[in-house]
Amino acid sequence: MMFIPNLLSTESGSEIIVKARIIVVEDEPDLREAVAEYLGASGYDVATAENAAAARALLDMQSFHLAILDIAMPGEDGLSLGRWLRSKTQIGIIYATAAGTALDRIVGLELGADDYIVKPYELREVLARVRSVLRRVPQLAEPQPTKADNGAARRFMNFGSFQADFDGRLVTGANGAVIDMAKSEFDVLEVFLTRANRLLTRAAISEAIGFVEDPESSRAVDIRIMRLRKKIEADPANPKFLRTVRGEGYIFSLPTGDSN
Repeated sequence: MMFIPNLLSTESGSEIIVKARIIVVEDEPDLREAVAEYLGASGYDVATAENAAAARALLDMQSFHLAILDIAMPGEDGLSLGRWLRSKTQIGIIYATAAGTALDRIVGLELGADDYIVKPYELREVLARVRSVLRRVPQLAEPQPTKADNGAARRFMNFGSFQADFDGRLVTGANGAVIDMAKSEFDVLEVFLTRANRLLTRAAISEAIGFVEDPESSRAVDIRIMRLRKKIEADPANPKFLRTVRGEGYIFSLPTGDSN
């Protein structure tokens, strides 16, 4: 599925534009900013990090669809960071490597990279490879893991001022207060968050939460979505996150510039 889909008409006639989120990890400031600006001008939401430590901090706080990793960085290198990413998520990975370092490219691909690009490179080539990889990444907004106090992997995902804890099965608001949410409502929210910015039919939602597909299950899905909107939308009648696509289903839209 394309991660930069066509505009979708909603009930109100407005349009939804889905932007893939990319993190660029590069220790050369000029190159890092040039890539970020070019991809941003091409319609993507882009965050940058100067090293692996800064990248890990960002990845713990929000989800991305694709990472561009410089291999030869001071401290932890891009291969190590990519190995960690690949063990935790299905995020797309493009390695940037110096010319002639065939071994880095081979190792990177063996570690699960989706593509690589050789320095010095043209920004147009970066864009072409980004588009190609995003077509192949199987899921749009896979929750990124962080660490619980005991060191075990724990899955969180942020949206707006909220944070969903998939393992604890709870949602907290901006002030840290837990949002009162029934299990069935969290089940629906988890389906949307793990498939964010993808159009989901009622049948697909019913299947994901274990309902048998029939007219009654479709109504049950609608009721849960109505209740969910009351808890996460500032104005449930004009939702920012959980949007209806007329005659098609629903889409959970992660707003442009969401940096939680």
